Amino acid sequence: MAEPPIPKVSNPTGQGFLPGLAIDLVIFGFHEGQLKVLLLEYQNTDLFALPGGFIHTTENLNDAARRILVERTGLHDIYLEQFYVFGDYARYDAAKAPMTAIMRAKGLTSAEDHWLLRRFVSIGYYALVDFTKAIPTPDVLSDTCGWYDFVKLPSLMQDHGVMVQKALETLRISLDHNLISFNRWAAPLLPETFTMGELQNLYETILGQKLHRSGFQRKILGSEILERLEKKYSGGAHKAPYLYRFTPEKARS
Repeated sequence: MAEPPIPKVSNPTGQGFLPGLAIDLVIFGFHEGQLKVLLLEYQNTDLFALPGGFIHTTENLNDAARRILVERTGLHDIYLEQFYVFGDYARYDAAKAPMTAIMRAKGLTSAEDHWLLRRFVSIGYYALVDFTKAIPTPDVLSDTCGWYDFVKLPSLMQDHGVMVQKALETLRISLDHNLISFNRWAAPLLPETFTMGELQNLYETILGQKLHRSGFQRKILGSEILERLEKKYSGGAHKAPYLYRFTPEKARS
């Protein structure tokens, strides 16, 4: 059986897409103590938004989210987690003017009945990757796609600022639980072996606060997710920190 044609968002009727449903991705990027968020920019509009997309009528929901992630970052096999559904009616009014401006900037018709101007419920997913391994790529409606420092994010259209905050809250709460998942897929956050200091730096960057060194170490070692290896001889033996890796049994589960 032949594959169905890939639907186009420029089609005024939205043929080939599930009506009224969208996906928005909060893609956090970490590297060497920096936390960034991937954003789309729509030139000639001064609008910024999270990367997102729509679900093909023949596509599974999670497959659609992974497809959109690959299209925007070039990264395959990334751990994605659904974190919230955004469905307030106020989203509809907030989206009409920005979407009309975006469509006009791209030369698309902005007729009142265009499918992109209808009400959408958005399913939010988040991911955490090493941002140096991604290749940001704009979608058909945006002009640029890039990483922005989390503490200096521009104002985002619609309720996308709320999405970022909700995703960050979820990430912080679930960091212990999902740490191995974030690191065992493509674009891992840490090298195969790392020091306790490197792991603490990751935690502090995500949590936005300094952690007590001894307390953090007790907590992590008590979780039994790490295996201690040989010393890292970067200085005198008495100063060299131990190297760790995720416990192989847990990393494979």
